[in-house]
Amino acid sequence: MLHHLDITMLLLIALAGFYAGIQNTLAGGGSFITFPTLMLAAGLNPLAANITSTVAMFPNQITSSLGGRRLAGGIGEMSLGRLFSLSVAGGLCGAVLLLNTPVSFFTRLVPWLVLFATSIFAWGSFRKKPLHAASVFPVPVLATVQFLIGVYGGYFGGGIGFLMLATLIISGQEVRMAAATKNILAMAMNASAVALFVFSSQVDWLAAFALALGGIGGGFAGNWLVYRLPEKILRGFVVLVGFALTVWLFMR
Repeated sequence: MLHHLDITMLLLIALAGFYAGIQNTLAGGGSFITFPTLMLAAGLNPLAANITSTVAMFPNQITSSLGGRRLAGGIGEMSLGRLFSLSVAGGLCGAVLLLNTPVSFFTRLVPWLVLFATSIFAWGSFRKKPLHAASVFPVPVLATVQFLIGVYGGYFGGGIGFLMLATLIISGQEVRMAAATKNILAMAMNASAVALFVFSSQVDWLAAFALALGGIGGGFAGNWLVYRLPEKILRGFVVLVGFALTVWLFMR
């Protein structure tokens, strides 16, 4: 699906990847930037934009997950390895589902997905964070929830970090551990999706390369800025972009 993009558009896409890489490192929600950029700057349909964004930003996710791997862990009888396996399996199912979704159907569905993801992101960004877990899910319930989150992650993935963060905290992890764990699990579910997406004709490799380069740079910049910028400003910007994108998708 390679097509001509002039240098200005490639730089714009790389810049979006750079910002999304910073956003993912500091707060999450980078897909709210990369998704509309690929549709507007590269002219991709929503399905191709979603798949291309997932592939391009995967290196950024690897960096984020490795950075906090020592803090990550399991929950009671549910080991990190088992959570990882459930995430891989769910991501694979979601990716297969996405690749078998017609472009026309996904185009009609995506405004609702973005609205859902933006709402989850807004809730996760501005709700009062609990200091301690309120309860613990039974293992079968936690396993089912994590698998379903993985399916959503492989299919679309917007707001996935906050879904997992809420689940992990309610299940018994403290906030710092939950943040590190959800980064590893998000990487796991996207790894299985990317393994399938790289063979899809929907990937625009030229745009993906520009986006990936920007995302890698943004990851390094985000690590430098992590103690220097207020998270709420970045989160607020993403929420505004998400709701604006939702309105645009419903109207287009």
